[in-house]
Amino acid sequence: MAELVRGAESTDAPSILGICSLEKSFGSLMVLKDISLSVDRGNVISIIGPSGSGKSTLLRCAAFLERAEGGDILYDGQYAMQNGVYASKAELNRFRSRFGLVFQNFQLFPHYSVMKNITEAPILHGEDRDEVQERALSLIRKMGLEGKEKAYPYQLSGGQQQRVAIARALAMKPEILYFDEPTSALDPELTGEVLKVIRQLAEEKMTMVVVTHEMPFAKAVSNRVIFMAGGVIVEQGDPREVFDDPREERTRQFLRVFEH
Repeated sequence: MAELVRGAESTDAPSILGICSLEKSFGSLMVLKDISLSVDRGNVISIIGPSGSGKSTLLRCAAFLERAEGGDILYDGQYAMQNGVYASKAELNRFRSRFGLVFQNFQLFPHYSVMKNITEAPILHGEDRDEVQERALSLIRKMGLEGKEKAYPYQLSGGQQQRVAIARALAMKPEILYFDEPTSALDPELTGEVLKVIRQLAEEKMTMVVVTHEMPFAKAVSNRVIFMAGGVIVEQGDPREVFDDPREERTRQFLRVFEH
């Protein structure tokens, strides 16, 4: 276990996220089989693979949106789940404060303005309202959404809604961001808007795990790429190695679909 949760670039500090021998089933169907990975601070990990390979389920297990049946989940070397047994509800809530989530379908509150979507959670967590609103305005500028503070989700494009969702996640000051196919509901032009924001966050050394079908983006931005198929990690490594010289035939088969 010590080797798992140690950062690849540091022998002193544990990885922000460590997963060991994770298993998850839906009924008789096992969708995650012996999954192990670690995520170091400041790194971007892209998870690629065919539909139904378990990518989103892995992300949902890491975020406690699905309950795994076996293995370990650690944040900064502390167990959120050990041998399939979860920590207490209070401890899980503490771990939840470490990460933010961005979903493919935005999941904004339709009856809240942009500003309220971004500020509601920090205020409910007891933060000073004025400080939260100042942070929200800064995030709105960062996302290129100036002038949209009072707009409602239905008044925004899909790309704008997703940028609001990213700002909402960042408003909680997470240590790691999880993206579950953040561009799959967008057309190509709007996809570019969202990927530009994620690239900027990568340049700022925001720790991120991104489930994506955007192969050029994954190759350009990631520190490590994980290829999943059939509920297992088939291959992982430096993005240049995975994309340009994959070791496994299953990886080569998958990537051929994206060749032009």
